[in-house]
Amino acid sequence: MESLGDLLKSWPAGRSLTEQAAQKLTDLLHDPLVEKLRDKYPEVDEEAVRLNLNRVHQYVTEYRNCTNCPGLDKCPNDYEGHYTLLSSETLNGRAQLYDRKVSCKKFLARESETLIRSRIRSFYVDDAALRRGYSSDEILTNDMERAKAVGQILRYIDRTKETGLNQEGLYLAGRFGTGKTFLMCYLLQELAKVGHSGVIVYMPDFVEDLKVLMHEPAKLKETVEMMKETDLLIFDDIGAENLNPWVRDHVLGAILNYRMERKPTFYTSNYELDALEKHFSFTSKDGDELHKGQRIMDRIRPYVEVVMVTGENKRGRK
Repeated sequence: MESLGDLLKSWPAGRSLTEQAAQKLTDLLHDPLVEKLRDKYPEVDEEAVRLNLNRVHQYVTEYRNCTNCPGLDKCPNDYEGHYTLLSSETLNGRAQLYDRKVSCKKFLARESETLIRSRIRSFYVDDAALRRGYSSDEILTNDMERAKAVGQILRYIDRTKETGLNQEGLYLAGRFGTGKTFLMCYLLQELAKVGHSGVIVYMPDFVEDLKVLMHEPAKLKETVEMMKETDLLIFDDIGAENLNPWVRDHVLGAILNYRMERKPTFYTSNYELDALEKHFSFTSKDGDELHKGQRIMDRIRPYVEVVMVTGENKRGRK
């Protein structure tokens, strides 16, 4: 931002800096913002403004910049997203002006958004839905066919905000493209706003990576511990993965066994619960293992509220 000294030097030649400063003082004294400041602090007289000419000039200039804000990325003020605020105290019978930098609403909103995002981790999931904010009304009216499902999710969010985390999560089942992942991203965002951490994992890609992590025990342990401890864990598109016994029994089973009495786990799937049990009961390596499928489902079924997500396929729709 241009300083008062630079401003005075840029004025037309033929007038001394003293004359220019006097003119600037006169202009500032008649500025509505300065008049409002002097109404608030009656002790601020013309002399106080003259002695603090640079402060008052910056105060007025930054206020006008904020009034015509070009956006944070183009903020013309000295400190991006901040403006100068003046206050006054009487010291030894004279008014003393003090300035301080104050964060603007747009800066605070961006800081809040950054903090919210820092609480959410996404693995193999396109985070476009995490980046874009929606109101509950938009979520509800985007597709009226899924209004019942959205109502269940909104009630879950409100209940969690009021009473805190509980053991029960949500199981969103429905056909392709009805917005199940998007709705879970919305839930993550809303609960991150009140301080909860969250992880969303796209299961098909996660399972393939786990096969590599078998040979990196330290990284595998870190990943599993993170999923155990996060407040909100979402397994996205569960049932679409190419399952093997080790992933089912020693990774997924360990995570669910830890969380089932502690923290909620959430799921999206094209399968309803009975079909998911059949999926978990068969692996390409060992064939049918009904009891192992049932064991996993005993860690899912009692700890979820089922949400049937209906509606049109939105994939590829602009």
